[in-house]
Amino acid sequence: ASPLRPRSLPGGNTYDRSIIVDGEEASLVVFDIWEQDDSQWLQNHCMKMGDAYIIVYSVTDKVSFEKASELRIQLRRARQTEDIPIILVGNKSDLVRSREVSVDEGRACAVVFDCKFIETSAALHHNVKDLFEGIVRQIRLRKDSKEDNARRMANTKRRESIGKKAKRFLGKIVAKNNKKMAFKAKSKSCHDLSVL
Repeated sequence: ASPLRPRSLPGGNTYDRSIIVDGEEASLVVFDIWEQDDSQWLQNHCMKMGDAYIIVYSVTDKVSFEKASELRIQLRRARQTEDIPIILVGNKSDLVRSREVSVDEGRACAVVFDCKFIETSAALHHNVKDLFEGIVRQIRLRKDSKEDNARRMANTKRRESIGKKAKRFLGKIVAKNNKKMAFKAKSKSCHDLSVL
């Protein structure tokens, strides 16, 4: 996939990129403007546009995690009637010794706020490709026909190993009989960016 190409935008940056997801090309335009300016106009404008949102916090900064939670609430208020994909992203996962926010805290926040969750390391490019592919899949799941999504899922499941399928199946059985496991199963599903 090609790298993100920067363009200038008043109050922030815009990056565009074409990627292949599940055998189909998708074009992404990413607006990175939130931290650039705290103006009310930018915040209101950003909350009313876009097909998906990525809310990024640093796993080395508890305050950024708390701000991400607040932003998630504001976003849902601004687009209450719409089913907009939101992905909570814990960045800097490579900085293990400086970590202030655990994976479990991030996952729990995603479950409570009904959004997807992934940890990345932009510096090491860890999970960055998965994040962008996940954004595309989340948008497609909400906008495309059930037939198109079923076809894509069938292609994806064919690539999944038998061991993974068995583990997923057994996890569902165990979760039905144990409420604590059911919460864990739900929190694990917030990691799967290929399902709603």
